[in-house]
Amino acid sequence: MTFMSETPISTNGSLASSANEGLTDTPDRIRIVIADDHSVVRRGLRDVLAADRGFDVVAEAGTLDAARRSVRGRHPDVLVLDLKMPGGSSLEAIPEIRDECPETQIVVLTMHNEPAYARQALGAGALGYVLKEAADEELVEAVRSAAAGETFLNPRLGARIAADAHPGSPGGLSDREVEVLRMIALGHTNTEIAQQLYLSARTVETHRAHIQQKLRLSTRSELVRYALDHRLLGSD
Repeated sequence: MTFMSETPISTNGSLASSANEGLTDTPDRIRIVIADDHSVVRRGLRDVLAADRGFDVVAEAGTLDAARRSVRGRHPDVLVLDLKMPGGSSLEAIPEIRDECPETQIVVLTMHNEPAYARQALGAGALGYVLKEAADEELVEAVRSAAAGETFLNPRLGARIAADAHPGSPGGLSDREVEVLRMIALGHTNTEIAQQLYLSARTVETHRAHIQQKLRLSTRSELVRYALDHRLLGSD
């Protein structure tokens, strides 16, 4: 990817006013927010996306908090989100952003090519997982796919995920969701789960809601029975 000179960032991680010049809304285009903590990377990604007349980059952000504010304020079709952002865990933020702004789909952009990261990102609610080294070739397609509600994953990485798949992960649950389900079944409260897994209580509630949706179960007793039937309860 060819990157241009850096764009100034304010102390709170938001872009300085000069960086917002040219970020205008255009009807009928796919509206995008770019979130990466390196301004030179944001500029390069913006150049890649701007080459497609069907895209409109409406905001950029340098921290996770700034990204969430941009999504809430601009309601983009797609958020391109770096996996490592200042201000918290991008993986934990994905389900929260999806709950806050369900109309915004998320494409993760990262240097991590390990299947575990991709599984976690897609399991958390992202629709795309793009490696930075392949952004020139894949980002445009990933954004288009996400805007259409379709998943995009690098074919080679997808093959590795399939090869490394854990047959014991039931119901399409992510590894984190299986962990939360197990602790729910063992009788832990959301607050206790949050403390033990170093998550916010709201994130635990989001995981629980996703578990119930995926498994089509509504009560704790049903979740306990499911965990027992699938032998998820080992020693605590």
